[in-house]
Amino acid sequence: MTSKTKRDFLRVADLSGDELRQLLDRATAMKNQRRNGGQRRSLEGRSVALIFEKSSTRTRVSFEVGVFELGAHPVVLNSRDMQLGRGESIEDTARTLSRYVHAIVLRTAGHDRVEALAAAASVPVINALTDDHHPCQILADLQTVRERRGALEGLRYAWIGDANNVARSWVEAAERLGLALTVASPEGYGFKARELPANVWQVIDPREAARGADVVITDVWASMGQEGDAEVRRAAFAGYQVNEALLADANPGAMVLHCLPAHRGEEIDAGLLDGPDVVVWDEAENRLHAQKALLEFLMR
Repeated sequence: MTSKTKRDFLRVADLSGDELRQLLDRATAMKNQRRNGGQRRSLEGRSVALIFEKSSTRTRVSFEVGVFELGAHPVVLNSRDMQLGRGESIEDTARTLSRYVHAIVLRTAGHDRVEALAAAASVPVINALTDDHHPCQILADLQTVRERRGALEGLRYAWIGDANNVARSWVEAAERLGLALTVASPEGYGFKARELPANVWQVIDPREAARGADVVITDVWASMGQEGDAEVRRAAFAGYQVNEALLADANPGAMVLHCLPAHRGEEIDAGLLDGPDVVVWDEAENRLHAQKALLEFLMR
């Protein structure tokens, strides 16, 4: 249904720095239009398949509402609804859906699955989360920082916790946009040195990463599929909680980002989620606006 020049968004590195900035501009414009009651249905008459092989709250609702608000029709599916659950290949699913819909969004486990889907599909494919990357979350994070600080550049960023899919997408964003990012992870839970660009540093001590930071980012210590290692991870990450003591080393007024859901009292102190100027709810809302801009960018 789409031309041979179709674009996919499987990881942050699929977009250039300029494209990321343009997409964020559009996301902010869409947010303002929505708040002022001026919705632009730029994808009228289109359909988007939303496949969820992993459970979701923010991703599912933001994509479903976003597709609807753009004038397109969301077709929400999970493995139990599809022949995927009975052994049909991801490639055959891609070829079939490409005859029906104008884009496919997939939330799954192995990153190889979304790559295989994109390779076989003739319509744009969006990664709504894999074990290796969570690029849509980072679009919302970047939008939130820019709203609060006016720019992304000139700030210091600190990732505290596991070098997981969200952290990997943050590393790619830092590389594309030239952001100064420091990652703090315990021994055995960090990145391999070859994975990091020159403007991303890795340390063991979370206080060292937080020192002078303007934006402090964290996520759960045990992601989906790692629940069996939760106790081991709690022990390994003791001392990596984002709390007031850690933020004392950051710059005054440092923003705290969390993709949610949060395990209150583990990776983040509950008080940082309940204050009057908490950023994480803006961050969650911006999933809607950033993904609308992304859908429009890929489908038009």
